[in-house]
Amino acid sequence: MLLLLLLTSAFVLVPWTGAGEIIGGREVKPHSRPYMAYLIIQNGSKPFFSCGGFLIRPDAVLSAAHCVDKKGITVILGAHNIRGRERSQQKFRVRQWVIHPKYSRDGFKNDIVLLKLKPKARINKNVQLISIPRRMERVIVGTKCEVAGWGWTSVPGHTTNVMREVELKVQKEEICQNLFKNYQRQSMICVGGDSSKKASYKGDSGGPLICKKKAHGIVSHGRERHPSPEVYTNISYFEPWIREQLRKFALQELPDSPSYN
Repeated sequence: MLLLLLLTSAFVLVPWTGAGEIIGGREVKPHSRPYMAYLIIQNGSKPFFSCGGFLIRPDAVLSAAHCVDKKGITVILGAHNIRGRERSQQKFRVRQWVIHPKYSRDGFKNDIVLLKLKPKARINKNVQLISIPRRMERVIVGTKCEVAGWGWTSVPGHTTNVMREVELKVQKEEICQNLFKNYQRQSMICVGGDSSKKASYKGDSGGPLICKKKAHGIVSHGRERHPSPEVYTNISYFEPWIREQLRKFALQELPDSPSYN
């Protein structure tokens, strides 16, 4: 699942973005990925588009920075059929988020954002957290990982209402370095690109790359009309920044300190 351009302008041989579906994938068992978030992005009077995200704390969702820059955001947790009236769904109007200070649309560098949920999500069988790796805990080349979302199911633009998933392999850094001039080895992961023609695609931006039950990557960008390989934000590289933002979120919840005369 990749990127953010569901209803926005297209790129030429550069990343696409948005939350969408999986090319060559399959429908997941309902609510088998309870950490998944569906983001509805409003941009003034323009049509909305969608992205993915994932819950790492009851008050915090991780996603891609390119999805949310200066736009209104609604987060839906506990969904399988995003068009259905599921009692499992929890909806949040997000009013606060933190984009990485060095994020740049030029090459989608530091493509990561942390969204604050208020009130906190209610953790139950349909809404749960997923772990993230520690600092510099990388996945090795050849590791099989999964990506899930509600994005495009094919390059021409067929979409789905239900969550789908696909299995992809971590690739050698050199493959993405040759295809993406702004590829950064430490902060990005190269994924997909084998002969299976499976991929994440538009509408999947911001969703997690799950490797060994941890969210190691965030769907970031790929090439227009070439769904594989794709570039994912490497979460372990940003773990200290994530931890610091979560600490600030927690401090905001503390009552005001008493004053003394």
